[in-house]
Amino acid sequence: MRSLDMNVLVRYLTADDAHQLATAERIVDQCRDAGEPLFLATLVICEAVWVLDRSYDLAKSQIVEVLDRILAADQFRFEREALIRRALERFRKGKGNFADYLIGEAAAEAGCRDTVTFDRALKGSEGFTVLN
Repeated sequence: MRSLDMNVLVRYLTADDAHQLATAERIVDQCRDAGEPLFLATLVICEAVWVLDRSYDLAKSQIVEVLDRILAADQFRFEREALIRRALERFRKGKGNFADYLIGEAAAEAGCRDTVTFDRALKGSEGFTVLN
């Protein structure tokens, strides 16, 4: 198994640089042809979402679609896949960002009663306490 860094994953998803896309596709294709999965760390997913939002200005619905496609691909393996899926569902429906929900889900999994934040977008979100 090989692991992809965020920059390789984003090049593969956005196809914004022809040379780097060809290189990323070559790695993905080689692994697929060899039956070798590609590992995506939770932090890589989180970074990729941030980059797609901030650098590529993708709409939330587009980011959700990208995450759905990645999670559905047989070739990828994920660190803490269930955590990523729960965070994605909350992100899909909520007003916070993906990282917020990933943090909240990790905290809940660790037994925390809540995640304390100043982020007003999370007001009313289960598991979060928004401070004034």
